[in-house]
Amino acid sequence: MEEYIKEEGYTGMPDEQIISELAEVFKTFGDSTRIKILFSLAKKEMCVGEIADFVDMSQSAISHQLKILKQKKLVKSQRDGKQIIYSLADDHVYTIIGQGLDHVKE
Repeated sequence: MEEYIKEEGYTGMPDEQIISELAEVFKTFGDSTRIKILFSLAKKEMCVGEIADFVDMSQSAISHQLKILKQKKLVKSQRDGKQIIYSLADDHVYTIIGQGLDHVKE
């Protein structure tokens, strides 16, 4: 956070919209199924069926959670023929997962 504050020339509290959006992103990480999906996609890009097999859940449950992750811009998708392939949206997601895991392991 200190680096962010220094890089952006931050001098005070972010506005309410930014705080609200940040809180919503953190709420998204508050579901164990979504965390499992993010860990799966951190390993490799996958379709819904592969993710469902990897986390041992139904495809419908995974699809529902992927929709939420996409809305929060944590996951992205691309069509490959008849399949939709999912991946983490960007390096920030890897960083958030990694930092959270480091924090829990301390």
